[in-house]
Amino acid sequence: MKKDILGIQFDDVTLDEAAQVGREILESDSFHYVVTPNPEFILAAETDLEFRNILNQADLVLPDGIGVVHSAKILGTPLKGRVPGIDFASRMLEILNETGGRLFLLGAKPGVAEMAGENILAQHPNITLCGTQDGYFTDELEVVRKVADAKPDLLFVCLGAPKQEKWMSRWGVLTGAKLAIGLGGALDVFAGTVHRAPEIWQKMGMEWAYRLAREPKRIVRMARLPLVLSRAAEQRMFHKKQDGSL
Repeated sequence: MKKDILGIQFDDVTLDEAAQVGREILESDSFHYVVTPNPEFILAAETDLEFRNILNQADLVLPDGIGVVHSAKILGTPLKGRVPGIDFASRMLEILNETGGRLFLLGAKPGVAEMAGENILAQHPNITLCGTQDGYFTDELEVVRKVADAKPDLLFVCLGAPKQEKWMSRWGVLTGAKLAIGLGGALDVFAGTVHRAPEIWQKMGMEWAYRLAREPKRIVRMARLPLVLSRAAEQRMFHKKQDGSL
């Protein structure tokens, strides 16, 4: 079931439900892509209509940020909960390991994808790492050919938004992958160069605060969280007025 949160059609699913959809995609014979919008995506999509359309056309639109979940509550259309992209990606790796599938890692700084691949294979030895490519490329067609030649089942695209979503929409079918996921900085996490918040912070929905404490320069990005909540409150008030309930 889709729920409109400030113009983005989010799938109202749990992590388990999302993983089941992902499993079915990996068993298919056609290309699909998954996006993981947070509040920054929502704000960017307000003015970038191409980006908004690409998000809304994805096979799964997962609420990655706690700001999305809070906005949904404010709007009166609550979601089942947050589904972090990194957690969804980890579940896809578990499934790929079961089938002995092929994985391609695209994005991050030079050397990071290789480190991420080594760590992934250490935990999932049945996966074939069929290729890596850093995000510092200029010839898109050359990269598309490289991915296609590797014949991946699963493709992590970590180029940052909206570049990664536009890349998947434009080139995904040509890669031959069954499932591509836009994952931002996830390769740094898999590589171990960036660490996630402790589980207790994650469960409290305070992962953003933990990251801010460790990276104060993220304050500008974090400031977008209350802006999205404000947008949701304004929209809720507008609809109440339209309905004559005020």
